Amino acid sequence: MKQIYTFGTYLKDKFGERVYKVPLSIMGFTCPNIDGTVAKGGCTFCENDSFSPSLDKVKPLKGFFLNLDSSENPYLEKQLLQIEEQFNTISKHATSEYGYKKFIVYFQSFTNTYAPLETLKKLYLKALSFPNVVGLSIGTRSDSITDETLEYLAELSKDKEIWLEFGIQSIYDETLVRINRGHDSANVEKWILKAKEKNIKVCAHLIFGLPNENREMMIETTKKSYKLGIDSIKYHPLYVVKRTALANEYARGEFTPISESEYLEVLSEAIRLKPENISVQRVTAGIDDDSLIAPAWCISKNDQIRAINSKLKKIGLKY
Repeated sequence: MKQIYTFGTYLKDKFGERVYKVPLSIMGFTCPNIDGTVAKGGCTFCENDSFSPSLDKVKPLKGFFLNLDSSENPYLEKQLLQIEEQFNTISKHATSEYGYKKFIVYFQSFTNTYAPLETLKKLYLKALSFPNVVGLSIGTRSDSITDETLEYLAELSKDKEIWLEFGIQSIYDETLVRINRGHDSANVEKWILKAKEKNIKVCAHLIFGLPNENREMMIETTKKSYKLGIDSIKYHPLYVVKRTALANEYARGEFTPISESEYLEVLSEAIRLKPENISVQRVTAGIDDDSLIAPAWCISKNDQIRAINSKLKKIGLKY
């Protein structure tokens, strides 16, 4: 049975030991697809408040951070303090419970390049100053990054492990319009290629089961994503949670979630086609509380992983 090349394996090979990815949220950050800059309401599947429920949040304002440099940002000190507190809590647990000694800071919630570069520099450098942090992974959108930010990250990458995580989701523009994504596939391709030209590592996010997409479309998105030269990948099924536009569509009978059997078929084919050098960071997603509406199979990650490994076993692979 051949083990799939995972992100954990990549990190262990590079740093000589396991490295824990610490997810953090930045108070007050938002998304241009939420604040009205490119669209309103976010993607149809996005429950905006769920991204950072534990933060004492500053209400995000359209263009607020974009119009301030770091010296004018009245929340900067609190932002710096909050990411430090989050890091300390999570990293200490990872060390005491699982023995991790090295960390990558993962700016996960919302769009983490959607601010003036001077503000981003202070936040990124603060994260890199935390004990035993070897790098950053920065979740972003292709319409929310600049050449100047790429140049800065390229400089950081000379000494640190720097990743950008882009949501590709689908290469089909009609799908991106349908989910209110706010940008087209050409924009994603442009910025991923720019990041790769700067030797910045890229993780791509793909969603299987988007509205009106069939198996062939999902596989075509996967193949074209691989061709962009990405370094790592996350595969997600689309699931429906409360307080989203998608939940309303589901209630009206306008959306049918992907079945577990179809997801397993698409996922196993996507992994079979994957170039050896691309590491896998995630093979599924879900939520185990009462906010999940459908599909029911997304409620248990352990059950999902068992089903995925059973399917992969048939093609000689193991996650």
